Amino acid sequence: MTLTPGRFIGYEYDRMVVLFSMLDGEREVPCAVSTSAMDELEGARAKGDQREAQFIRLRDRIEACADGKYRATELEGTPPGIILRSIDFRNQR
Repeated sequence: MTLTPGRFIGYEYDRMVVLFSMLDGEREVPCAVSTSAMDELEGARAKGDQREAQFIRLRDRIEACADGKYRATELEGTPPGIILRSIDFRNQR
C-alpha cells in the first residue's frame, strides 16, 4: 500500500532531524529526515527556526522517499518507523 501524507511534528535539535508522519490507511507511521539530508537536497544549510519551511519546500521528495522505504519494508526503531538520511536520496537525483 502507498503511504499518504501525515503531519509535520517538529524539529528535534538533539538528534538533528525533522519528525513527521505518514499514513498507511488509518495507521500513522513515524518518520524522521536528517537535517543534513534536507540541506544537501536544497544545496543550502538552514537554521533551526527555518526547518519547518524547508521541510514544506522539500515535502514531496521527502514523502516519496519515505514511501519507497516503507514499500521495501526498511523500517527502524521501536516502534518501527522510517528514518531518511542523505544516502536515501542519492538515487532520486
